[in-house]
Amino acid sequence: MSKTLPKIAWIGLGIMGSPMSENLIKAGYDVTGHTLEQAKLDRLAAAGGTAAPSIAEAVRDADVVITMVPASPQVEAIAYGPDGILENVRPGTLLIDMSSITPGTSIDLAAAAEEKGVRVLDAPVSGGEAGAVEAVLSIMVGGDQADFDEAKPLFEALGKTIVLCGPHGSGQTVKAANQLIVAVNIQACAEAVVFLEKSGVDLAAALDVLNGGLAGSTVLTRKKDNFLNRDFAPGFRIDLHHKDMGIVTDAARSVGAALPVGAVVAQLVASLRAQGDGGLDHSALLRSVERLSGAQV
Repeated sequence: MSKTLPKIAWIGLGIMGSPMSENLIKAGYDVTGHTLEQAKLDRLAAAGGTAAPSIAEAVRDADVVITMVPASPQVEAIAYGPDGILENVRPGTLLIDMSSITPGTSIDLAAAAEEKGVRVLDAPVSGGEAGAVEAVLSIMVGGDQADFDEAKPLFEALGKTIVLCGPHGSGQTVKAANQLIVAVNIQACAEAVVFLEKSGVDLAAALDVLNGGLAGSTVLTRKKDNFLNRDFAPGFRIDLHHKDMGIVTDAARSVGAALPVGAVVAQLVASLRAQGDGGLDHSALLRSVERLSGAQV
């Protein structure tokens, strides 16, 4: 293990966190992780990392702490309090929150961390589980240039498009816009799928040719098989996209930006969740279109 690389503490080993932490291990980093599920700690250990029984133990000797948890309440729960990150890290530690949360939460965390001598970057990602596994994520970062420069080699083990978007909270604002675009794109693809099938067109052939033209997108490339096979195993759950649509809707309202199409898609995501499909992949928006079109799904 290279002694020149910083020691990493990773908090949150879910669908995204597990493969991301494993990519850091493959890149030569010493990674100590903590999460609430023993099976995921066992997975980290099997990949060459170290499992920690608590946040305090995970972060105590870390140079960099990375968090990847579902939403703002979870970030606040792991960051604050006597057992949280800020009370147990060394001054000078770099805290990188890669969760998708509200910009305000990121700004507040940076302010609280500064009082403890801890530096913070908000660095949410896009690319889903496949992007995490393949280390090709897009990473949108908010914070100080010097901290971004320090973290850049680490980010390069996780993703391909890595951009400092502005001060604290900027990464989360860009991520909110990303989730708006993705949701609208998936909804448009889902509507096209139902239209094509009801018209009797060969769906696989149609999606291939559509993806080769201006209608093509990363969403269609990544989700084409989900649409064709009705395979909605979660790569990114409807529950989480519902949370993200709430973030972008609230953030847009606060700055006076109208989201007429985004507001409709936010309601469609909420409706799908209310129908019990929150645990499915967000490509399951297709199910909502099918129901509206008379199918029994």
